[in-house]
Amino acid sequence: MCLITFAYHQHPDYSFIMLANRDEFYERPTDLLNYWKDSPDILAGRDKLQGGTWLGVNKAGLFSAVTNYRDGKNLSTDRLSRGDLTRKFLLSDISASHYVEELTPHQHLYGDYNLLLGDSNGLYYCSNRNEAPQQLTPGIYGLSNALLDSPWPKLKALKSHFATEIGSNKLDIEALLAIMANREQAPEEELPHTGISETWEKLLSSIFIQADNYGTRATTLLLQKPTGETRIIEQSFDVNGPLERREFELPLPPIG
Repeated sequence: MCLITFAYHQHPDYSFIMLANRDEFYERPTDLLNYWKDSPDILAGRDKLQGGTWLGVNKAGLFSAVTNYRDGKNLSTDRLSRGDLTRKFLLSDISASHYVEELTPHQHLYGDYNLLLGDSNGLYYCSNRNEAPQQLTPGIYGLSNALLDSPWPKLKALKSHFATEIGSNKLDIEALLAIMANREQAPEEELPHTGISETWEKLLSSIFIQADNYGTRATTLLLQKPTGETRIIEQSFDVNGPLERREFELPLPPIG
């Protein structure tokens, strides 16, 4: 998962609204959003290579999502998969705060990450890039491949459009999903410097990404009411464009 924006207790009808794009190599095998056959309480997409997920919920009301922290100057290939962080939490029966506490001594074992965790006690953010874990207060947030709310051009644009859309009491589902389809790239002078080539910095600066071998593989919208009634819509993509669109509704204990 590479780009997320979410509103926490900012809308009269929905206590949690989240939009996310997962960006990945097209050749990486993936199971689309569904209940897992080996763990049917989990609803999530699944990375078939490592067995983890970038975003999901379980029937106990746990929510988790992860993005990588991009640092092209300090690449490491011998660390654990970030998708294990989300998978292990969704398989657990412990609170988000307890999970963060248990993870902290072992966070260096994983590839650089940003992790969102939610349960009935609240919403939490943590990273293994020298950022102290925090319980989030109500607000609108954005997360890409740097720390929470880092002012990258695409994240600023995304949060602005998202805030405008949720400012309407009646949400327009298609308008929300359309925000994540924006392919406009940032000007060269506004690009972040993350240790990769300028060509790739430019390519990755749009909300929706499409290259020959890499791009946005899924757009996900999650809507949760204060009662816990949850709706998840996910549109998948390949190099040729849209694939399948899936939608699920389920009753959950609400986040925070």
